Amino acid sequence: MSLVAIVGRPNVGKSTLFNRILGQRKALVEDFPGVTRDRHYADVTRYDKPFTLIDTGGFEPVSEDRLLVQMREQSQLAVEEADIILFVMDGREGLTPADHEVCGMLRRVEKPVLYVVNKVDSDKLEDLAGEFYALGVGELHTISAEHGRGVPDLVDALLDHLPAAPSDAEAEREIRLAVIGRPNVGKSSMVNRLLGYERVVANPQAGTTRDSVDTPFTYNRQRYVLIDTAGIRRKGKVSQKLEKFSVIQALKSMERAHVVLMVIDAVEGVTEQDLTVAGYAYEKGRGIILVVNKWDAVAKDQSTMKRYQEELERTFKFLSFAPVIFVSALTGQRVAKIMSEVEKVAAEFDRRIPTAMLNKVLAEAERSHQPPVFHGKRLKFFYMTQVETRPPTFVVFVNKAEGVHFSYQRYLANQLREAFGFSGVPIRIHYRDRERDRKD
Repeated sequence: MSLVAIVGRPNVGKSTLFNRILGQRKALVEDFPGVTRDRHYADVTRYDKPFTLIDTGGFEPVSEDRLLVQMREQSQLAVEEADIILFVMDGREGLTPADHEVCGMLRRVEKPVLYVVNKVDSDKLEDLAGEFYALGVGELHTISAEHGRGVPDLVDALLDHLPAAPSDAEAEREIRLAVIGRPNVGKSSMVNRLLGYERVVANPQAGTTRDSVDTPFTYNRQRYVLIDTAGIRRKGKVSQKLEKFSVIQALKSMERAHVVLMVIDAVEGVTEQDLTVAGYAYEKGRGIILVVNKWDAVAKDQSTMKRYQEELERTFKFLSFAPVIFVSALTGQRVAKIMSEVEKVAAEFDRRIPTAMLNKVLAEAERSHQPPVFHGKRLKFFYMTQVETRPPTFVVFVNKAEGVHFSYQRYLANQLREAFGFSGVPIRIHYRDRERDRKD
């Protein structure tokens, strides 16, 4: 799909326009500059020509503030990637020297640019918007992204520049990979290292990434989408509305992902927040890889890694199936191993086991360890079948499902893992009464 980038100075309403075109509230919107710091991608499929829309941090050409400089760099990258550009200006504030400078830069990119004057929500402001013709551009699109005024005409003009979607093109099968963890554990640096360039803002200030940021890429001929999420904090620590929305975005990113990289700070060690974040991923049934970052900063001897891994196994008891990789996003140490592990976990996430093989394991498990007694009668298991993948989900038919004790459920899950592996993948086993199933 074509890439459409929304660019402009901070706080001119780019994210509001992004949400308006997308048709849902996906980007962060707050009434102060600098809220949107990274490029933010979303596929827009509600029109006859689908496209990918990119929201960006604002240009601030004269600023030397490090964060604003990084935001400018991100916007410039978006312009380089985009096929069409929406340059948004503030109709209430009027034409500024920064608008002139950005406009001059856009003239040099040799791509279609639609010049948009936002916050024009009255006829009076419509008249005042004429000053923007001083930029020497052809057509101006005056809109109010907040109220929707003029946006349909802008979208029509945008669609005129887009190529028709191929009628016989099939969407390529993709694997979605989310990078999760507490704030400031190095998630954005990890994304940049994996991709080989500075895709997202990496800044020592905790909480720099507020939106979930999607980046498509290909590895070993397989299409992936890498999702860099805002750092999740415990509910009691999330005070501002902005931070609360970031948590929602991160959780939604897990819902969209197939595999998650759970990033842990090797220097700080495992914290209660790490357990909370990992618990979210486990509850959502995602493939999980534990990535211990900043390993270069840990004082080590010959057994340090072994001791650390044993500590992880004790702490993350519910993630005993998850592989562990010790890396340094700063130096690149072992980062190359991550994608090969992702391939394995993604394959397990999609794995389907024939019913005959499952029932062979079930019968052997019963012989090795008899089912429990319930109300004076021993439970009888009839058969097992797999009903879903992503994650692998099984149903076991039994004479009294309520009598299957938790310890025996765990035993059967372990038998499945011993027989079939499922490395990095949670498995779900549901128990149903055979008689009730027949009635249904």
